Amino acid sequence: MKHFQLPFEKQEGFSYAHADIEALSEYDKYLLSFHPERPRYLDYLTLFEKQEECLRSDRFGSCTIQVHRAELTLNGTTHRVMLIGQQSSPTSDFARLQEIMKNPEEIARWNHGMPTPAAFQKAIEAIALAEAEKRTIITIIDTAGADPTEASEAGGIAWKIGRCMQSLAEASVPTLSVIINRGCSGGAIALSGCDGILAMEYATYMVISPEACSSILFHTRQKAALAAELSRITAHEGLELGIIDDLIPESEGPAHRFPDGALRSFRSGVLRWLEKLSALSLDEVFSSRMERWKRIGRWEYMAEEEIKTFEKPVRNLPDAPEKNRFVPRHKGCRDSEGRAIVDPVLFSTLRRDNFRCDTCLHRYLRLTAHDYIALVLDEGSFREHPQTRHIIDSDILAFPNYPEKLREARQRSGTATAFITGDGRIEGQDVVFCASNFSFLGGSFSMSTGEKLRIAACIALERQCPLVIHATGGGARMHEGCSSMTSIPKIHVALSAVERAGLPLVTIISDPTLGGVAIGAGSRGEHIIEHNAGNIGFSGKRVIEQYTGLPTSKGFQTADWLREKGYASRIARPSEMKREISAIISRQPSNSKQ
Repeated sequence: MKHFQLPFEKQEGFSYAHADIEALSEYDKYLLSFHPERPRYLDYLTLFEKQEECLRSDRFGSCTIQVHRAELTLNGTTHRVMLIGQQSSPTSDFARLQEIMKNPEEIARWNHGMPTPAAFQKAIEAIALAEAEKRTIITIIDTAGADPTEASEAGGIAWKIGRCMQSLAEASVPTLSVIINRGCSGGAIALSGCDGILAMEYATYMVISPEACSSILFHTRQKAALAAELSRITAHEGLELGIIDDLIPESEGPAHRFPDGALRSFRSGVLRWLEKLSALSLDEVFSSRMERWKRIGRWEYMAEEEIKTFEKPVRNLPDAPEKNRFVPRHKGCRDSEGRAIVDPVLFSTLRRDNFRCDTCLHRYLRLTAHDYIALVLDEGSFREHPQTRHIIDSDILAFPNYPEKLREARQRSGTATAFITGDGRIEGQDVVFCASNFSFLGGSFSMSTGEKLRIAACIALERQCPLVIHATGGGARMHEGCSSMTSIPKIHVALSAVERAGLPLVTIISDPTLGGVAIGAGSRGEHIIEHNAGNIGFSGKRVIEQYTGLPTSKGFQTADWLREKGYASRIARPSEMKREISAIISRQPSNSKQ
C-alpha cells in the first residue's frame, strides 16, 4: 500500500479543504495530527543549511530524539541553531515505513516513537552544547509520550524529563519549540518549555492521550472521542488557551497531503520567531523568560468569607493508643506465598515503618499538608501567604462535574486547593514552606498550583530565605487539559531563579509522587524521600503493567528501590524531616529579610 488513509479520508465527498478539516470531530483531528505520512523532524531538517549531527548514540531509544547543529538564513542574516528533534518514526514515506517495520529489530529500536532516558539525556547534553556555542535552541515536538516501562523508571526517566525542563529554564540562549504533529504528555512537555511555542495548524498538544484520559476518568477507553472533545487538544484551541504562542498555517491543506507547502510555512514561521528572539541580548534572556511564563495559566480568586466555610486543619497522623498497643491489621493482607495474614499490628512498629505494612506494602494512611506543617515547622510559626491564599482552581474547559469535585475536595481537605504556601521557621531559621495535599484530588498538579509555587519562589527571593517544598500527587490534572501540564515549565523557571540567587531549595518527596508532580517540583533541589514511600517516578505501576503486560519487580518505585538505582541519597522518616532539612539549610545560610 503506497499511502495510508484514515477512515474519514475514505468518505465520499471528503476534501482536504479547511472547512472539511474544521468539520471533523476532535478525535479525528487528533488522528490527523499523527497521520503516518505527516512530515517528521528529519523532513523539516532539510530546510536548514550546514546540518551536522551531534551526540549520536546507539543506546536504546536514543534515535527518538536527534540533534543537529544547523543554520537558517534570510536576507543575509544567518541564525546559528541547535536542533533537538523528536523523530517519532523512521520515515514519513509510508511505503518505505511498511518495509522497515517488517524488521522486528527496527520495531524495537524505534520504541513506538517514545523517548527513553537515553534520548532525554541526549537532549540535556545538546542544550549544554548549544549554550557553549551560543546557538539558539529549537526543539521539534512529535511524540506519543515518554516510554512507560520499568526499564525507563530504573533509568531515572522522571528526573531526566525534569532535568530537560530545568536545562531549558536556565539556558543562557533563546529557546523556541515547534509542535509539528502530536505532542503528548511528559514526552512533549520535557522539551516544549521554551521562550516561544509554535505549532503546525493541524498539530495537537495534550496532557494525556484521549484513550488514557477516558480510561482514568470514565473507566473505559470507549469514550476517547468524548475525552478528546472535552480536553481541547488542537493547536487552534491551544492558541486560544494561551499555551501556544503562534500557529504555523497549513494553508494548502494538511501536511501529509501537501508537505511542500507545510515545509515552506514552517520555514517562514520559524524565521519570524528567530528574528524576534535574536533581538534579545543574552542578559535579557532569563528575565524575558520569567515574564513569559508568569502569564501562563488561569485561576480564580475566592473571598475570605467563603474560605472560612470549609477551612479546617485536617490531620491523618494518629496519636499512639492509650491502652491497647496493637491496632487491627488491614483487610486483604497476604504474604509472599499468598497466605492471609490477620494478626493485629503493633502500633509502634507501624509508626516506625511510616504506616506501611511490612508484609504486603499496603499503605495505611498518607499524611496531609497540615500534618507536614506540624512535623517540619516550628510550632505556631506557619503563616499562609495572603498573596496565594485566595487563588483557586479554574474550570477553563467546563469539564463535567469538575466544579462539584472541587467543592467536595475543599470540604474533605479543609483547604481551598491542593497546595498551600506560607512563611515559617525551622529550628529558628526563616523559610518559605509549600505543602501539597493528597486528599485534594490526589494532589494533582493544576494551574493554581503552578501560580502559587511561582509566587512562593518570588517571596523566597524577596526575603532571601530557603524554599522548602513538600511534593506529592499523581500527576497533572486532566480536568484542566494541557494547561495544567504547561504550568510545569513555569515552576521550573521560578525555581531556577531561586537557585540562581544561591538560596537553598529542598524538596520532600512522599507517597505518591508521579507524573507531572515528579517531573516538576519533585525533580528539583535537594531531595529527601520519605521512609518507606512508594509510587515515586514518572509512570505508575498500573500504567506500566498494562502497557508491558508484565508485573513490575518487588519493591518497584519504593524509596529503597530508588536508592538501589542511585536516585535516593537521603531518606528520612516524617519525624526526622525537620532535623534533615535544618542540616541542609544550615550548610547554605541565607540572608533572610523580615
